[in-house]
Amino acid sequence: MMRRSHLVIFLAAALTAAVPDPRHLSNGSVIPDEGYSDQPYIVKTNDGAWLCGITTGPGREGAGGQHIVTRRSIDRGKTWTDLVDVEPGTGPEASYAVLLKVPLGRVYVFYNHNTDNIREVIGDNPPYRDGKVRRVDSLGHFVFKYSDDHGRSWSAQRYEIPQRDFEIDRKNVYQGRIKFFWTVGKAFTHKGAGYVPLHKVGGFGEGFFTSSEGVLLRSANILTERDPAKLRWETLPDGGIGIRTPPGGGPVAEEHSFSEMSDGSLFCVFRTIDGHAASTYSRDAGRTWEPAQYMRYADGRLMKHPRAANFAWRAENGKFLYWFHNHGGRFILEHPRRRSIAYEDRNPVWLAGGEEVESLKGRLIRWSEPEIALYDDDPVMRMSYPDFVEEGGKFYLTETEKEIARVHEISPVLLNGLWGQFGNRTVAAEGLLKTEAGQPVALPDFLRRAAGGHGTDDLRTGFTLDAWVQLASMAPGQVLASTMTADGRGFALETAAGGAMRLLLSDGRTRNEWLSDSGSFEADKRHHVAVIVDGGPKVILFVVDGKLQDGGTQRQFGWGRFSGNLKSVAGGPLRVGEVKGLRIYGRALRVSEAVGNFRAGS
Repeated sequence: MMRRSHLVIFLAAALTAAVPDPRHLSNGSVIPDEGYSDQPYIVKTNDGAWLCGITTGPGREGAGGQHIVTRRSIDRGKTWTDLVDVEPGTGPEASYAVLLKVPLGRVYVFYNHNTDNIREVIGDNPPYRDGKVRRVDSLGHFVFKYSDDHGRSWSAQRYEIPQRDFEIDRKNVYQGRIKFFWTVGKAFTHKGAGYVPLHKVGGFGEGFFTSSEGVLLRSANILTERDPAKLRWETLPDGGIGIRTPPGGGPVAEEHSFSEMSDGSLFCVFRTIDGHAASTYSRDAGRTWEPAQYMRYADGRLMKHPRAANFAWRAENGKFLYWFHNHGGRFILEHPRRRSIAYEDRNPVWLAGGEEVESLKGRLIRWSEPEIALYDDDPVMRMSYPDFVEEGGKFYLTETEKEIARVHEISPVLLNGLWGQFGNRTVAAEGLLKTEAGQPVALPDFLRRAAGGHGTDDLRTGFTLDAWVQLASMAPGQVLASTMTADGRGFALETAAGGAMRLLLSDGRTRNEWLSDSGSFEADKRHHVAVIVDGGPKVILFVVDGKLQDGGTQRQFGWGRFSGNLKSVAGGPLRVGEVKGLRIYGRALRVSEAVGNFRAGS
């Protein structure tokens, strides 16, 4: 029976389904659940269905009754069959499942199971007032069941996968007699074996998990052996230490995501609390791993990411996609309420495109500038734990904000732009406005009165300023382009202190501004700047010399939000300062297009 709160959520989703932006979360297809909804991961079964595993339950994350269910869809996630219990909600906690289909068609589901029904374990005090942790969904035994009918039913018996003790297990408060762990992402096959990711935990305290590292559970015979009791398992990497943060990094390395590369290497990316995700490569099927490094763009700049799932997938075309959140979450860890906010700001979702390049050690992945792929109007809503699915030449992402899981079709234009970014030297033509100094600029409104005169239509429109600049001085206050009127309507792009630029937006009632990163512009140096005002997620982006700004070491965010109450930036005649080749678009360019404009030259 659907809870009343969930009925409200589903009705709200139905009412917002017509948002005119495919990136908006409400435009996805809902994957039904029991209340709490986590980790909606999909495998394509041999009978053509999508099989989705979900951790669900009637309460919040970690509450009693949490268990694993699956559903099937034969229409790419538009509708789903009734749920099938992998484990019942009346048993001990069963949580955080990943799926693996083997060539014979059998599907395995791997998950945490609190088999011993442990009700509390020892934690730190503080934050736990009596030193006891009563959330018990990340401990116990790692188990699996299997289905030979494409997920319509699951084996009655569950089977345990033995874990080899690592240093992090032996150092926990139970010396490894009770193990702390969980899993996310995708199990996978590689060189004739099956692999299941696992994240070992050292203890519970500030931020919940106080230390963590990644391992792989490898079965050499799971692809061919029919008797589940005869499966052989080993824990990788070799030795007693898992995949950890780079030298000097923090104690948290978790939610490892693995991708197979064309030369047989394995790529792994994982979250930290250091303000950046980290990655590493294995050249010997997971037995050893190169020293981890923080994730970087192709030009060597660090990529920023908080303590949130960040996954990479290899597409059928051999390219890669990387899901992350594009801000430096380590800065918020200094907040006095860091335990509750360390996992925040998972909206919007950004994707970067990757392609393989040669190195002396083997192939590496170089990453493009990112694009916003999904967003919601609620800035504190958190979406995460995605999956990537390809079907019939189309691309899909799943995600959850812990109460509603959805499937989203992702524009091939966006993805192909990411994958083609390194070779893009074309000036974007769509939406280019005819502009002339001294004349008004016909920019679209952001809002309008709804049909019938009641309410407001959010048009999800935007615009872009694109120009080359070379200023003799970076003194603040120089106007580069402006339509601002005496009563404060219009837009203005001007220089700001510290070698930055400022964009001002105003409709005469609502005023917004955002600055580029300090030091972005140097006097007597030629620069390209694209300022993207995206009325979907309500963000302002600066792309300078082909690089999307992310705040660097100066600030947590390089992108800023503007008010949803901003009606328009209709202003007066256009005034143009010391800029060359000014282009104004009546839409928000994609970041890949701004990069192409830069690479095309003046």
